[in-house]
Amino acid sequence: MSAIPETKYAKSGDIHVAYQVLGDGPIDLIYIPGWVSHLDLIWEQPLFASFLRRLATFSRVIVFDKRGTGLSDRVAELPTLEQRMDDVRAVMDAEGSKSATLFGTSEGGIMSMLFSVTYPQRTDSLVLYGTYARAYSAPDYPYGDSPDTLAASLAYYENMWGQGLSAVVLAPSIASEPHQRQWFARLERQGASPGAVAALQRMEAEHDVRHLLGSIHARTLIIHRTYDIAVSVQAARHLALNIPGAKYVELAGTDHLPFVGNQDSILNEVEEFVTGVRHSPDPDRFLATVLFVDIVRSTDRAAQLGDRQWRGLLESFQGVVRNQLAKFRGREINTTGDGFFATFDGPARAIRCAFAIRQGVGALGLELRTGLHTGECEQMGEDLGGIAVHIGARVSSAAAPNGVLVSSTVRDLVAGSGISFSDRGLHSLKGVPGEWRLFLAQP
Repeated sequence: MSAIPETKYAKSGDIHVAYQVLGDGPIDLIYIPGWVSHLDLIWEQPLFASFLRRLATFSRVIVFDKRGTGLSDRVAELPTLEQRMDDVRAVMDAEGSKSATLFGTSEGGIMSMLFSVTYPQRTDSLVLYGTYARAYSAPDYPYGDSPDTLAASLAYYENMWGQGLSAVVLAPSIASEPHQRQWFARLERQGASPGAVAALQRMEAEHDVRHLLGSIHARTLIIHRTYDIAVSVQAARHLALNIPGAKYVELAGTDHLPFVGNQDSILNEVEEFVTGVRHSPDPDRFLATVLFVDIVRSTDRAAQLGDRQWRGLLESFQGVVRNQLAKFRGREINTTGDGFFATFDGPARAIRCAFAIRQGVGALGLELRTGLHTGECEQMGEDLGGIAVHIGARVSSAAAPNGVLVSSTVRDLVAGSGISFSDRGLHSLKGVPGEWRLFLAQP
């Protein structure tokens, strides 16, 4: 599995489509990349290589460069969706694949959806990651980019293409690393010319498959990262609502590319969906809502009261917190005396517990700063770690006195609970990539 697969060519009309095959699993999986790819450069990016090799542990993976990009033939005319869909069929025919799971990412998801309704007998299932039904917004579709951004994008491709700046949007968690930017710069230059990528962008602006969604009958898995800055999570939620029976999985993160960030979370979902078995589940990782509570201006209060009275007040505070944690099924992880870190198996309970704690300590004359976030945590002995814990602590730091501040992940998960929220805008959380929209929870 460590050797680089041989590059082959399939004939699609007059066009040669470059492809590779790895793995020999019982299930065929066609990996359809976004708009620009390059088969040789895949194997110079360790993250991408490990992603594909993991897919190949449970399937026969066929990956290809779409016409006009990478090692496939360049084209004089803009390819249509139908032509690119035919390229999928040509690659499948060349390898004797009667039917397959289509794994479409970003723009490749649109082609996957069209293929599934055109060739239902050749589509075992669909996996759609970071994709959408329409790239640009419309009066009845507010989830895409503004049409005004097309001109700005085209200007960028004309003047900046080949410098690796696409990493800032596609892979923000690694974009600051020089060697990663260098790889993205090579991918841009070798994947497509500035003129070709501008033409592809114009073509993408015309894509709209919303009318096909109700006709997709293949089993469908939709995966999206909540804070993907390239494609709005609302576009994925729209797909989930309109593709019959689709399974929707939303994961934390800002990266658009599936092999960047915690790729195992994506791969575990794909493997379980395709095979019915999840690969090597890690019992030390689990989803939880983390709650951080701290006393406002605790140092000043301690100085005013003196050690003895302050110790008594802290004991009363801790008693209130622990009583409410027990009532709302919270799990105390640790305490620093004037603060608590706890987890919950449900975000609504966590918020209501925060309200109860705030009310309980009000009689003690204390003000609290509270923050909540939901994400994957890692058990580390008696403690917990992981990015979700870090985010929760940063959300708490941004809270105003007596404010219960939550991430948008928490807000989205408690829809219909009766808890109301007011938008507190975008925040930069120290040590966390991207900007985070935070909300003030209200009873």
